[in-house]
Amino acid sequence: MNIILWRHAEAEDGLNDMSRKLTVKGHAQARSMANFLHKHLPSDTRILVSPAIRTQQTAAALSKNFITAPAIAPGASVHAVLQAVHWPNAGGSVLVVGHQPTLGAVAAQLLGCGDDSLRIKKCGLWWLSRHEGVPEMTLRLVVTPDFL
Repeated sequence: MNIILWRHAEAEDGLNDMSRKLTVKGHAQARSMANFLHKHLPSDTRILVSPAIRTQQTAAALSKNFITAPAIAPGASVHAVLQAVHWPNAGGSVLVVGHQPTLGAVAAQLLGCGDDSLRIKKCGLWWLSRHEGVPEMTLRLVVTPDFL
């Protein structure tokens, strides 16, 4: 199983957190990461996206075929995200487009870092894998748009 955590790209400031849109730089970041994902993402990957506008716009750079998952909205718990991806029973690959610090906390828990949270940069991608029958997760890739 692959769990790919993709933090939304740079967004404008604003008081209504759910309505914040990507900046010009954010759109460029999302396109850059989407180009990378088009080359590497398994074709059967399920894409789950927070309902916030900035995550919807980030995911739309990759595909229009995604599921809006209110369970991964800003402030979601690690448990809610893992439940949304059907962890640990899901097979295949799932891409979660969401928010910090939740995604960092999900990565920390899956990698066995306890209750700590790891920092995922804006539009950063963390790719974790687990082979069937093996309890440990493997961190396969961490990349940000500025390295692409």
